Amino acid sequence: MTVRIVLADDHTLFREGLRELLSTDPDFQVVGEGSSGDEAIALAEEHRPDVLLLDVEMPGPGAKAVIRALRTAMPDINVIILTMHDSAGVVRDLLQSGAAAYLVKNIARDQLVAAVRSVSRNRENVVLSIPRETMDALEPPAQQASPLSARELDVLRLVAKAMSNAQIAAALFISEGTVKRHLTNIYGKLDAVSRVDAIKKAAAANLITGLEQA
Repeated sequence: MTVRIVLADDHTLFREGLRELLSTDPDFQVVGEGSSGDEAIALAEEHRPDVLLLDVEMPGPGAKAVIRALRTAMPDINVIILTMHDSAGVVRDLLQSGAAAYLVKNIARDQLVAAVRSVSRNRENVVLSIPRETMDALEPPAQQASPLSARELDVLRLVAKAMSNAQIAAALFISEGTVKRHLTNIYGKLDAVSRVDAIKKAAAANLITGLEQA
């Protein structure tokens, strides 16, 4: 299956080199190029690509605004951040906004190609290529020690808001079946027998704070 790609970066030379690099792979097709946030959105709406490679700092709307606009209009698009910025705050913010991957521009060609393939084949994949110190700073130690994965914590927070499986699936852009699997894993890890029991045990263990009891 051909992976259709839009490139958005305001550095023309880098963007042209990126197009040439990706075009050497017979499974990739670069269908559009832009140099601003507005162009990124317009090209994505015009071409409906599988993947948008997006820089963080460009004229017009920032990466966060672009991701949010596209998640509303095209929930199936996979946004890969490709940037020089490796701040933990920026990484966390854009991943939470819906980026499928966050790559720093010093990655090798093979890593970039693998990331494009990974997110285009499985929407639940999140690909990171960032410095170790940035990775360590993404979550505080208490969060890192949690028996629940980041996605399971996301599901549990929405459960605590009394959302149904269908609502959780829509909010996280996953299937209801995946939500059910996450809940099964949560119950097993917390030794819980129900949604309310899982919320109470997570709160008691201080796994996540600010939970509203369902």
